[in-house]
Amino acid sequence: MVKMTVATKTKFPNRFDEVGSLLRPARLKQARADYEAHKITADELTNVENEEIRRIVKKQVELGLKDVTDGEFRRSWWHLDFFAGLKGVQYFVPEHGFIFHGEETRKGGVKFTGKIAYNPNHPFFDGFKFLNSIVPDGVTAKQTIPSPDVFFPNKDAEVYDEYYKGDFEALLNDEIEAYKQTVQHFYDLGCRYLQIDDTSWGMWASFSNGTLKPELKPLAEAAVKAINAIADSKPDDLTLTMHVCKGNYDSTWAGAGAYDPVADYLAQLHIDGYFLEYDDERSGGFEPLKKIADNGRDQRVVIGLVTTKKPQLETEQLLKDRINKASQFIPLNNLCLSPQCGFASTEEGNHLTEEDQWNKLRLVIKVAKSVWKDA
Repeated sequence: MVKMTVATKTKFPNRFDEVGSLLRPARLKQARADYEAHKITADELTNVENEEIRRIVKKQVELGLKDVTDGEFRRSWWHLDFFAGLKGVQYFVPEHGFIFHGEETRKGGVKFTGKIAYNPNHPFFDGFKFLNSIVPDGVTAKQTIPSPDVFFPNKDAEVYDEYYKGDFEALLNDEIEAYKQTVQHFYDLGCRYLQIDDTSWGMWASFSNGTLKPELKPLAEAAVKAINAIADSKPDDLTLTMHVCKGNYDSTWAGAGAYDPVADYLAQLHIDGYFLEYDDERSGGFEPLKKIADNGRDQRVVIGLVTTKKPQLETEQLLKDRINKASQFIPLNNLCLSPQCGFASTEEGNHLTEEDQWNKLRLVIKVAKSVWKDA
């Protein structure tokens, strides 16, 4: 594979950025329900998706964002829709949902029923082609997909292996190859900014106290292997970032705790930038950022100080104070600002209005421009 480098006006992650998902409008939710009830055709659902994606892309551009997403409007789940689009993977409805803080989510899971493999007809490809076709010059279409370690077999996450029979090394190698080819296909379609969304690191940190539990270390090592294999094979001018999430469903969360137990592993990743959640006390301190600052890779860290879980706006001074505190552990020049997560990791969405959502993004942009001269 020939690698190339092109000059870009905007370095990503941008000083003000967004994680990915946006609140689904009522019209889109109704269209999806009508499609499931066989009241409208797939083409009719796609037409509604296209119209609503055009609308929210236009809004993101008007706000001044340098990179925009399709809001994940074609998905029901942030992760399961992608996994189910690979070969050898099947979506199913389990007996229980995921257990969040005080709430059980809607039911959904995947099974490995064959060899995990790249699917050249994955529906996400057509979705990206449409998004990339409607962004104006000077704005970048950002694609999000779940991280490979979210795909590790885990009954609590409703991910089941019915094919590899416990041969984790074979599963891991097939998964890495599927991801490599998928990332390359996105690139060939024009993608230059790809983000992997990862709940594993946040959950592993929440299961540990200070240092990672011994039984989790092999999984963390496998995650580093998978992510680095993907990062090392990508074209040079494709930005690859990772969002570390601690759960985002119906304004609830799944994991709590500082990043310290996984910081050494995060610092080993060959990615271009991190999106880390720092919107409340669940996140712990900024000390783990020093591990990334000291790894010699000059990576950007986007700190998610603006919560997507409730409508109340943070004050500008609070955000500036938090940015200043983070800069004690990583140079200010390597920091950026974003909301803490997406606004709708699943189609249910968080407890905000669409105007609340835009106000949150306006706040991120305003504060970033006041802190960084190159924003």
